[in-house]
Amino acid sequence: MRKTSLIAVAVAMTASAPAFAQDGQSEYFDGFYIGGTISADQPEDSNTDGIVFDTNGDGVFNDTVRSTTGADAFSPGFCNGAAVGATAGQGCVDDEADFGYSARIGYDQRLNGGPIVVGLLVEGARSEATEFSNGFSTTPASYTVVRQMDWSVNARGRVGYSPGDGRGLFYVTGGVGYAKIDHGFVTTNGANAFTQQNDDDWQFGAQVGGGAELMLTRNIGIGLEYLYSDYNDDDYSVLVTQGTAPATNPFLLDSGQTSIAPTDRNLRMHSLRATASFHF
Repeated sequence: MRKTSLIAVAVAMTASAPAFAQDGQSEYFDGFYIGGTISADQPEDSNTDGIVFDTNGDGVFNDTVRSTTGADAFSPGFCNGAAVGATAGQGCVDDEADFGYSARIGYDQRLNGGPIVVGLLVEGARSEATEFSNGFSTTPASYTVVRQMDWSVNARGRVGYSPGDGRGLFYVTGGVGYAKIDHGFVTTNGANAFTQQNDDDWQFGAQVGGGAELMLTRNIGIGLEYLYSDYNDDDYSVLVTQGTAPATNPFLLDSGQTSIAPTDRNLRMHSLRATASFHF
């Protein structure tokens, strides 16, 4: 009788072991959480960054600003950065990498108690990084467009793999965003008048990335995440009008005015983030 009872207990424990393991594993990354990040942000660097022109007012930025002789008024060229002075020979400084931060709320679900985790999150973020686009005219003068992602609201999904006891998670993430992009314009041209158009605008974009997270306790997790953000920015321009310049000014010859915009009509950002989260 005693032997039969011991066998029954052993069978019951064996049968229940997978359930215990499953329950233990599902404690992590299975429910709501809140969190935040701090990041090192870098605007995407491109050798083609510069400025483009619409001289005839058709809304297409594919024109050449020409002098009264037909020469290219921007023949000194363009640089990827902010002008140091009025001439190309004085050089440019690079885009400014800086820090960023965000707060998020999300929900994860462990599929069937297994190692696959899916989730959704909503995040508000801010970045201090700054991008510059520049051109030089024969005047000589420099013209620099300044862009910064002020605030953004983003919604992303994530899919990950949580091996072993489930404390760790490796994941990929992607989604959509809505960002407020701040602009500035700096020039050494003191003759023409310059008016920014749509200089403080909200724009849609997309994000992709990946990362890893580790649960230090049942509720507290830390991680590392890379995120690439790409926001549309094709509404912004700088309208150049006469000011005190003569009627023969190159900006005025086609239609009495010219619009300037960055060559790249998207604002792109790379972010390396440290994350911390509290899981309910």
